[in-house]
Amino acid sequence: MSKEQSTASSRAGIQKFGRFLSGMVMPNIGAFIAWGLITALFIPTGWIPNEKLSSLVGPMITYLLPLLIAYTGGKMIWGVRGGVMGAIATMGVIVGADIPMFIGAMIMGPLGGWVIKKSDKLIEGKVPVGFEMLIDNFSVGILGMLVALLGYFLVSPVISGFVAIIQNGVEFLINARLLPLASIFIEPGKVLFLNNAINHGILSPLGISQAQETGKSILFLLETNPGPGLGILLAYWMFSKGNIKASAPGAIIIHFFGGIHEIYFPYILMRPVLILAAMGGGAAGVLTNLVLGSGLVAAPSPGSIFALAAMSPKGGLIPVLIGVIIATAVSFVIAMPFVRKFAEEDSDDDKLEDAKGAMKAMKSSGKITEILFACDAGMGSSAMGANKLTKLLKAEGLDVKVEHCSVDDIPRNAQLVICHRDLAERVKLSGTKAHTVAVTNLVNAPEYKDVVKMVVESHGAAKA
Repeated sequence: MSKEQSTASSRAGIQKFGRFLSGMVMPNIGAFIAWGLITALFIPTGWIPNEKLSSLVGPMITYLLPLLIAYTGGKMIWGVRGGVMGAIATMGVIVGADIPMFIGAMIMGPLGGWVIKKSDKLIEGKVPVGFEMLIDNFSVGILGMLVALLGYFLVSPVISGFVAIIQNGVEFLINARLLPLASIFIEPGKVLFLNNAINHGILSPLGISQAQETGKSILFLLETNPGPGLGILLAYWMFSKGNIKASAPGAIIIHFFGGIHEIYFPYILMRPVLILAAMGGGAAGVLTNLVLGSGLVAAPSPGSIFALAAMSPKGGLIPVLIGVIIATAVSFVIAMPFVRKFAEEDSDDDKLEDAKGAMKAMKSSGKITEILFACDAGMGSSAMGANKLTKLLKAEGLDVKVEHCSVDDIPRNAQLVICHRDLAERVKLSGTKAHTVAVTNLVNAPEYKDVVKMVVESHGAAKA
């Protein structure tokens, strides 16, 4: 392989990985916004504090958001079964750590989906008729338990150790008076949802001591400056496309005015290289604050621009605002080329051309290569039907992929769908263009002989 081919292959791999991360995070942005709104409104330092309603904040960030990401990642690998496995697996890293496990979810979710996919492939066609649901349920249960234990004992300690390194790095740079370089640790730490631990566990205690002596402290501005996140969100808003572009304005409002910085973390997780923009913006903001002598009298919470203004000392508001503006500008400039490149790579036009090419290839061959059984849950009768038809096809010497799913999860590009006649209308409403065969008995339908004949003819026509 030439150097150019190797570079192109590496670039394609990175793009694919980035799209996969985006696919895990993007569908759950609404949940992050819901959590951000609840946090901004009801925590003790929020706009309308409420002790009972603020109790939603902790469970949502600890359990709900990581599990949603894990389920989505597992589902991308192996449908609903993969999603369930991903969620089970992620509980191991959640319980095994005392920090929100978003990185753990992005590891364990796809891993769980991959494990159950390999298991299903291994036993495919070997399950006796009538035992499909039993095997399906117990395979997820047993393997889910094992992968969850792996997360608890292995993955969780590794991520927790990485977190400890970040916290120690921040403290070292502060003590060494290398404050701009602290952003190298602070910004990645924030994206790992360590913002509160860094701010309230390290920076605030040191800042309080400094403020008692001088009346203000720059340490209150290291983590709370909204500029780095604002620059990244503005880049997404201006240069991205589709749902990501549409979601950015709402995230900007919650981040900049509401003070909930966690809202922009998923936008970095989608494209990890953007952490460079956050680090650059953060360092620029800290350097600006050092030069101008900026500081706050106390820690702003939440990190809203209004809270920063309220905590500014008399005559010190303008330097604080300049620090925010510089951080935003630098972050935006660094993020801009990356976001523009991502938008070009994920162009809807490219996806449309890919789809046209796939349709053209399918029409030219006419060969049926995949059959999908659909029922309400995608497990019981559809699994039994898929097992039965697989054996009939193998008897004819045909290697055709036969799978089962819920009628609500039929992919648009399916070729041939078999369902119970009571579900035929729901199959049409699913949006698929596949040929549909409606039967009265999924377990042992006489129509299966016609389906086998149809597949045999399609393969014969393709050879001709």
